[in-house]
Amino acid sequence: MRLLVALVAGALLAAPALASEPATSDPEPITIGEAYAMETHDAARQINVVLPRGYEKDEGTYPIIVMLDGGRSQDFFLALGIEQWNQLWGRSQPAIFVGVETVDRQRELLPPTETAEEAERYPTAGEADAFRSWLLDEVLPMIRARYRDNGRAILVGESAAGHFVAETWVKHPASFDGYAALSPSLQWNNQSLSRELGKFDRPARPPLFISLADEGGATEEGALRFVAQAKGQMCFADRRSSHVHHANSLHQLLPQALQFLLPTEADWLEEYGLTVDCNKD
Repeated sequence: MRLLVALVAGALLAAPALASEPATSDPEPITIGEAYAMETHDAARQINVVLPRGYEKDEGTYPIIVMLDGGRSQDFFLALGIEQWNQLWGRSQPAIFVGVETVDRQRELLPPTETAEEAERYPTAGEADAFRSWLLDEVLPMIRARYRDNGRAILVGESAAGHFVAETWVKHPASFDGYAALSPSLQWNNQSLSRELGKFDRPARPPLFISLADEGGATEEGALRFVAQAKGQMCFADRRSSHVHHANSLHQLLPQALQFLLPTEADWLEEYGLTVDCNKD
């Protein structure tokens, strides 16, 4: 028994002292913005708002960036991080960032289709006009009533949301002051948006940043036709041979889109390779 006690005591003495509990304060929540609950198309969703750095310390006004598919489980954090990084470098103007959550993307972002395969795959698709009216009549007025904007608003979307952006630019150009359609799904409804583009009046439209990745097929055909027929301030980022895929076009091209649409007077951007690489009309 004495030997056992001695062995245990020796082991305790030889063992390293247990680390003391570090002194910490109570945890604090990390707050980056505000969220508003709204409803449309039979579904509740959130409108996520993040203000630019310094907003609370000055009385300045700012442009609004409306990011489609901007729910917190969608593209909100990715797109916000890119926009905040742009601000850090002075690559694009500080802005009020608004993420608009979508629930049924095809229903909310795409117009009707006459293509049987698309109709079968996405039976709820086709209510983009109603979603656009909700965005313009309810969401933007709510944001402008609560925050200091300078009257300018930019609409950004990728894939199906990119089609929504391009369609808005064509049919309702005065709705926003700048547009970014990243890898838009211009194959939709037998490429109808690009085929019918020439039927619409050609007013002096706001600037449009539009990109094409390596999608190929009908998506590529629709995008190239769209760019060839469109008129206005356009920045076409053709990335078919630049290792840009449909899945990563938002990651790679949103910084340039914001720089094109919300330019600054920063004179160091080219030195660090922060340039806009596109074909401008």
